Amino acid sequence: MFDFSPAEWEAVRLSLKVGLVGTLVSLPLGLALAYLLARVEFRFKSLVSGVVYLPLVLPPVVTGFALLLMFGTRGPIGHFLEATFGFTFAFRWTGAALASAVMGLPLMVRAIRLSIMSVDRRLETAARTLGAGWWRTFATVTLPLSLPGIIAGAVLSFAKSFGEFGATITFVSNIPGETQTLPIAIYALLQSPTGEAAA
Repeated sequence: MFDFSPAEWEAVRLSLKVGLVGTLVSLPLGLALAYLLARVEFRFKSLVSGVVYLPLVLPPVVTGFALLLMFGTRGPIGHFLEATFGFTFAFRWTGAALASAVMGLPLMVRAIRLSIMSVDRRLETAARTLGAGWWRTFATVTLPLSLPGIIAGAVLSFAKSFGEFGATITFVSNIPGETQTLPIAIYALLQSPTGEAAA
């Protein structure tokens, strides 16, 4: 059906892997941020909300460069991870997953936040008056009722992760078999005069 070369199949496989890992890793953080923004009142809420949604308005290349400054081997977080655990994000598929997670997080948080906000607070209050603590109320009332939004957020995040280009190529470059996802492979093919058909 598809006459792909091994390198092209590798780009597809890597894109799926990066998208799936990026989505799964960002899901707990996305859920926590969405709940915080939907249900908790605090002083700098609009600032936190703005920071969460920043990757939507910044050019992806700027986000990728910021990731490189923070998580590169000379960045504060990247240097600490390499010196302490021998782990590095820069120029590896894990860095591509991180870039994808950062770019997909705002879409995930928005969908989950709206879903949590649509849950009737009276149901949560009723659960608490019946003796359920915060965690049990969240697990048995809020979470099941907001599940459609959580699924929608995960799907949106995966779709964004699967097609992420700017932040990924800036942060982890274009290394075939390691960081060359499908969008980057298509871009690389289009740089050649004869690459249009393959792209």
